[in-house]
Amino acid sequence: MHSPLAPLTISVEDEKIVALDWGWGRDQEETPVLLQARMWLDAYFDGDTAPCTLPLEPYGTPEQVKAWRFMLTIPAGQQVYWKDAARLANVTPEDIVSACGENPIPILIPCHRIDLEDCPEYDPESYPGEEGARDRQFLRNLETLSVTSKS
Repeated sequence: MHSPLAPLTISVEDEKIVALDWGWGRDQEETPVLLQARMWLDAYFDGDTAPCTLPLEPYGTPEQVKAWRFMLTIPAGQQVYWKDAARLANVTPEDIVSACGENPIPILIPCHRIDLEDCPEYDPESYPGEEGARDRQFLRNLETLSVTSKS
């Protein structure tokens, strides 16, 4: 699908989203979940800040899964400091950094809402996408603008 960042490919297994990748991927039959994901992403990029309620099934360690579940609770336009996120998700700070760096479903699982500004273990260019840190900042700016324009 087209997006303001780049083409995006969503991968589904057993009617659950398992990955979102930058670039054109393999052709898939349009399933209800893929159609819902495209509609959600189109609305998101148009400024809709509704939480993602799509069926997500990211592969990761149990700690990463806990961290990703926590990330889904962070409202659009807000950021949570990485050490606070670890405490709130009941995982270690290293688990938060790992979950951000290895998130297989970015955007839908909003790891861009974790503030890793002073985290020595995090490389901002490791954010998925062709532009890494720039894509991450684009998503933050989009959400901030969307939330502020609704107030």
